[in-house]
Amino acid sequence: MTRRTLSASIVLAAAIALGALTQPARAQSSGQEPPMAASEPQNAAERALATQHPDAWGKLTLEQRARVLQNYRQWQQMTPAEQGAARQNFQQFRSLPPEERQQVLQGLRRWRQLSPARREQLRQAYAHFRQLPPEQREKVFQRYQQFQRLQPAERQHMLENYHRWQQMTPEQRKAARIRWRQFHPKHAPPPTKLP
Repeated sequence: MTRRTLSASIVLAAAIALGALTQPARAQSSGQEPPMAASEPQNAAERALATQHPDAWGKLTLEQRARVLQNYRQWQQMTPAEQGAARQNFQQFRSLPPEERQQVLQGLRRWRQLSPARREQLRQAYAHFRQLPPEQREKVFQRYQQFQRLQPAERQHMLENYHRWQQMTPEQRKAARIRWRQFHPKHAPPPTKLP
């Protein structure tokens, strides 16, 4: 995920949270309320944010207040260029059809549920992907599309195979490739001609 995309995600989350100020708060059953300090404005700018819609702010749960303030604090730490890019991305988001907006929001929810370590792995994988030559990126993208077209059971089977592959030693992988080529001769490399 690029810094620009990450900025857009932060702004999107902030805008959604700020949108909660203008709509009645929904009951949340997470069971855990954040500490009071995290859910209360800490400075003049945050107090101004909370007082723009005092009735709506009062209806938010502590968790919702904490999320709004966290997003606002992240927004304040962004450079003007990042804020501008984020605003542009948010405008693009608002122009999406409702079903695509829903997909983006689901993706953001999944992202927030990931551990920090997993997020960092994904950032690094994305950075690596962006550095690939265009033809290799296209191959990766085509394979991803093929994977997405599989039935859920087939996808699960492939993921299980991938996890087994990751746990193999280089020698085990080499032996597995040889066995696979024996059973799938059309994918085997052409035989070497002997003199």
